[in-house]
Amino acid sequence: MSTVIDQAVQARLIASAPQTRAIPASLRYARSDPFAVRVSFPPAASLDGSRVEWTFGRELLAAGLRGPAGRGDVHVWPCGRDRTVLEFHAPEGVAMVQFDTGDLRRFLGRSYELVAEGCEGGHLDLDVDLAALLRDV
Repeated sequence: MSTVIDQAVQARLIASAPQTRAIPASLRYARSDPFAVRVSFPPAASLDGSRVEWTFGRELLAAGLRGPAGRGDVHVWPCGRDRTVLEFHAPEGVAMVQFDTGDLRRFLGRSYELVAEGCEGGHLDLDVDLAALLRDV
């Protein structure tokens, strides 16, 4: 069984103008980092033309599918029955991106097949992580 899940999705960048614009995005979950999910956007979606990646808690994504969730840099909430909004805060400003809720649910379901909810700690290698941390100091 693979230890990484990559799922391409379509998102809509919510702009201050009346039009939203479709952008491709990629959701990623890795058994080696069991508490986190990553969402990546291509260079065309950013202000400076570089690829953008956000990492946040898998638990936050799951909570945001049920109701408003998040503090700090990432907020998630349902937008009707079929859409979910992810709001990202950075020094440059705030970006709001809308996803199909079904895509997010499928992604989470696949991640739970890889690492069951509540079992994330059993997939951490604290000795390796601590050694890596100490090397970087």
